Amino acid sequence: MTLLVLLPGMDGTGELFRAFVNAVRLDTQIIRYPTDRALGYTELEQLVLSELPPEEPYLLLGESFSGPIALSIAARRPPSLRGVVSCCSFARNPRPGLAPLRALVNWLPDRPPIDPLMWFLAGRFSTPELREALSRALAQVSPSALRARLTAVIGVDVVATLHSISVPLMYLRASEDRVVPAAASEIILDNVPGSRAEELVGPHFLLQTRPKEVAKLVEEFMQAVEHAI
Repeated sequence: MTLLVLLPGMDGTGELFRAFVNAVRLDTQIIRYPTDRALGYTELEQLVLSELPPEEPYLLLGESFSGPIALSIAARRPPSLRGVVSCCSFARNPRPGLAPLRALVNWLPDRPPIDPLMWFLAGRFSTPELREALSRALAQVSPSALRARLTAVIGVDVVATLHSISVPLMYLRASEDRVVPAAASEIILDNVPGSRAEELVGPHFLLQTRPKEVAKLVEEFMQAVEHAI
């Protein structure tokens, strides 16, 4: 059986995967990021590589912030990797117009205000339970770690490596994503041969608000990958 390895969003805690893990009928492994270290993409990719199963076949799902990590690892062509799911993610800064504001990251508040954040991440799909879960997850992460991850997003660009990905790739796109525009998915789809997209009605927090629907798509994708071997 192929293992589903989950790489979390910017909080890095993996706590926000709970609804999806409960819905998906697959063996899963969540790789969590240090909560108190200011690490960029290079360091986090090395951490993920050290925790991937050495021999067991696996599917890699990179949510939002972790998408570039999943893509970069796939471009290395590790022998046990069977496929990639990129969920509401990107290969380069999805909002390049904000790049000049990079120097202002250190001036952001230590704790982002939850209500505006929920508007961007969940929109009309927000619930009190999801708001509380996000608050708990962010409370675990140091401000320096969050700033380092935001800075990493502003500067990331792994597009040049995408042509090296040889495993199947499915992009999960949210119809009401206020964080990552559809153009970010097109960059990945245009550069990874044989990749495909599935769009669901929902916000950037797709795994959190549409867990059953996403779980079905991921299960079907894994079945197709396994049958193709």
